[in-house]
Amino acid sequence: MFAATSPYAALLAALFLVLSARVIFARRSASVSLGDGGDPALQRRIRAHGNCAEYAVFGLFLLALAEAGGLPGPWVHLLGLMLLLGRLSHAYALSFEGAGQAFRVAGMGLTFTQIGVTAAVLLVEGVL
Repeated sequence: MFAATSPYAALLAALFLVLSARVIFARRSASVSLGDGGDPALQRRIRAHGNCAEYAVFGLFLLALAEAGGLPGPWVHLLGLMLLLGRLSHAYALSFEGAGQAFRVAGMGLTFTQIGVTAAVLLVEGVL
């Protein structure tokens, strides 16, 4: 079992479900069955949802590989927290028009750092 990775997977799954529900409710409210119907608020929600799907799964996959490879728990938690906070910050920035660019930049910075560092750990672990 991936004891250190599992809580981050569960929390990111909850974030994904919340973002999914926000898209569904916005589509119903705007009477849009498919796509965004040109509604800017719906476009933002769709991108927040899609972006979470695009990055969270990849980050979790790398995190699980690092844990399985023996990365110590505190490091797994640090990387998992970076991914979680990055995805929360980015989702907030994309979901709400007035959220500010700083949350988006911070979210992507944390996410890219987590993916990059975890990939580097896996590469070094695989080579050595």
